[in-house]
Amino acid sequence: MTTFTSTVTSVKDERLPLVALLALAMTGLVCIITETLPAGLLPQMAASLSISTALAGQTVTAYALGSLLAAIPLTIATQGWRRRNVLLLAVVGFLVFNSITAFSSNYWLTLAARFFVGVSAGLAWSLLAGYARRMVPVRQQGKALAVAMVGTPIALSLGVPLGAWLGTAIGWHSAFAVMSALTLVLIVWVLAKVPDYPGQAGYERLPLRRVFTTPGVRPVLGVVIAWMLAHNILYTYIAPFVAQAGLAAHVDVVLLIFGLAALVAIGIAGHLVDHHLRTTVLSSLAIFAIVSLLFIWLARVPAAIYVGVAVWGLTFGGAATLLQTALADTAGDGADVALSMNVVAWNSAIAGGGLAGGALLDAWGVASFPPALLLLLVVGFVIAWLARTHGFKVGTRHTPCRDIKR
Repeated sequence: MTTFTSTVTSVKDERLPLVALLALAMTGLVCIITETLPAGLLPQMAASLSISTALAGQTVTAYALGSLLAAIPLTIATQGWRRRNVLLLAVVGFLVFNSITAFSSNYWLTLAARFFVGVSAGLAWSLLAGYARRMVPVRQQGKALAVAMVGTPIALSLGVPLGAWLGTAIGWHSAFAVMSALTLVLIVWVLAKVPDYPGQAGYERLPLRRVFTTPGVRPVLGVVIAWMLAHNILYTYIAPFVAQAGLAAHVDVVLLIFGLAALVAIGIAGHLVDHHLRTTVLSSLAIFAIVSLLFIWLARVPAAIYVGVAVWGLTFGGAATLLQTALADTAGDGADVALSMNVVAWNSAIAGGGLAGGALLDAWGVASFPPALLLLLVVGFVIAWLARTHGFKVGTRHTPCRDIKR
């Protein structure tokens, strides 16, 4: 009887806390849809607020700026807080500032609300990975993080078309009201199902400089910037890129293929991250580089675009899981601070992708994208390859055995 009971308990302990992890995934989904929603609503927002489309587009910039400026200082300031309180602070920020956006008829008020909802996102993103890892034993951290990140590709593939559809169906103000309603559901979900953990004691907290100079942290951040910059150049300007293959009217289909492939990749990453993290990162960078190389010659072939985008999605879907796992493992007790640096690096790459892609487009056209992507991905691959001792270690990943559920 004792043996049977022990076996049952062991099996039960092996199960992932899916309901709690999916609440984190929902938080990520809200973050990304809130970020991308205006992209599908720009004409309606511009007309309603009596501004140009270009000014309406700055609501996306304001969000990214809020995330960039707030992630590190807010993460450091809240290190000692109980973790669920920090998560709720971020989610309540989405509720408040999306609601202000929903009722605003003034451009500057809308812009301010977008900045502060970006602040909430910066705090949320710096928290999610560490929270997911804390819910499970070390051997399950990769899978837990994969579940917590599943909202990202869903939101990336649905955010813009969802915004456009909602704007047409119910108006742009109501679209943001829908986001506020989803956030209310999320608050209840977090309170009911997400476990709470204490923050770090004062003696456990590592200063920013020490975390940044921890061996392996900078190489991982370097890979984040190179990989995500390449990704965002192509993703941001996917419409003009696929137009050369005659697919201008099918951008939604292209993005759907990308999103579905990315979803599949999250599941793959969850199985590979614990034992083959280094190999999976290197393989993803190499395969994306090969796709970029082939796009130099085949970008005008519709079938090649569809296949290439699907393969690109497969290489991208697990990126958040892989890179955040590598960064958190490397940073150790400084994981939350390191992950806030990841937020800054990731959002810088999003902004940089827009700027660099725009400059390339104006100077040399979409034909310049594949060589630029190839160069960035080779840089990322070399950084990851060299970080074999710290950052992207050879062999099975290892996290120091400590009580992660303290």
